[in-house]
Amino acid sequence: MIALLKGKIIKLDPTYIILDVSGIGYEVKISLRTYSEIKDLKEIKINTHLQVKDDSHTLYGFFSISEKIIFLDLISINGVGPSTAMMILSSLSASELQEAILNGDLQTIKSIKGIGMKTAERIILELKDKLKNKDFIKSDSNFSSQKNNTLRNNALNALTSLGISRNISRVKVDQILNENENISLESLIKEVLKKS
Repeated sequence: MIALLKGKIIKLDPTYIILDVSGIGYEVKISLRTYSEIKDLKEIKINTHLQVKDDSHTLYGFFSISEKIIFLDLISINGVGPSTAMMILSSLSASELQEAILNGDLQTIKSIKGIGMKTAERIILELKDKLKNKDFIKSDSNFSSQKNNTLRNNALNALTSLGISRNISRVKVDQILNENENISLESLIKEVLKKS
């Protein structure tokens, strides 16, 4: 099992990174939360989880150990796969998700793209006891402001790779940019995910 990687970022995208570790390039799927933490770094140490299937080996990376812990808790639930767990962690921080689960806040969890009422109920039911004794500290994410087409294109690419239609994304991205041109990439993607 690959639990941790330390190396130089070769490619950075809101949904994945390619990390050079002693000359070997690892592709690691990441959440928007992790992206916002590492986007200005050249070299990083990242907590990882290796998902092994018959047809693939996929690495998932997390800047904070709390994000990795809650990811593992999420994928232990029947019907919640790694892609869904990453979508959840791109929409809510570990502490926000913990708070929603402990408070039985179905609406917050159900507002995430791809999460229906039954899945939201299952997440709360199965994780409430597990998360009672865990303390996920809110990470202060200071999102930087960007004002050009690069922001729009990066958002559209990220949303497409998360499975949202490019046409639908384009309309929502443009609408949000018209309302707030100083929005960061992470916040922009989060807003579109909330409205999808």
